[in-house]
Amino acid sequence: MLSVAQRANNSVVNADRSPVSDAALVETARRGDMRAFERLYRLHSGRVMGVCLRMCRRRDVAEDCVQQTFVRAWRNLGAFEGRSAFSTWLHRIAVNEVLTYARNHGTRTEASEMDLDAETVADYGPAATAEFDAGEVVDVERALATLPEGARHVVVLQAVYGYSHEEVADMLGIAVGTCKAQLHRGRRLLRERMGMEEEGDRG
Repeated sequence: MLSVAQRANNSVVNADRSPVSDAALVETARRGDMRAFERLYRLHSGRVMGVCLRMCRRRDVAEDCVQQTFVRAWRNLGAFEGRSAFSTWLHRIAVNEVLTYARNHGTRTEASEMDLDAETVADYGPAATAEFDAGEVVDVERALATLPEGARHVVVLQAVYGYSHEEVADMLGIAVGTCKAQLHRGRRLLRERMGMEEEGDRG
């Protein structure tokens, strides 16, 4: 049986490309149709896994958070009002799961404790940020992993997944000003660390 990570990774490549909308699938799933919800899982689990991996940097925790995200989504479909995209709603749940785990269990994001490599993380979700070429994606993922947790969370949600300052602040439970400051700090550190890597490569 495939693990959560394997199923999520497969969904990035093999997601059903049918034109049936998320809204139609959600409406069908609300009526108790598990097949519709499984289809939503296939369409969205890869990006949800990407959010969780980039935030917590631990595969086991990310898998648990993905699992809990879809459990909670299934139980709370009636609360989804369609004011935002279904993917945004899922990401809000996923971020909350990661933050809840961190509060309850603490976080371990030091490089020596990570069980992920940059190539693995790059397989999930969008390719880093638009300011970097595709060939630099793995380097960016590696640099992202070294950011302080607060800055990394903001950079992941705002620069990688494209959420606004207001949306990210709401997801993380911080002030918009704090979000902007963390994004500025995170991008500065990313550029510095990417530059350090480039100098080391030339040496």
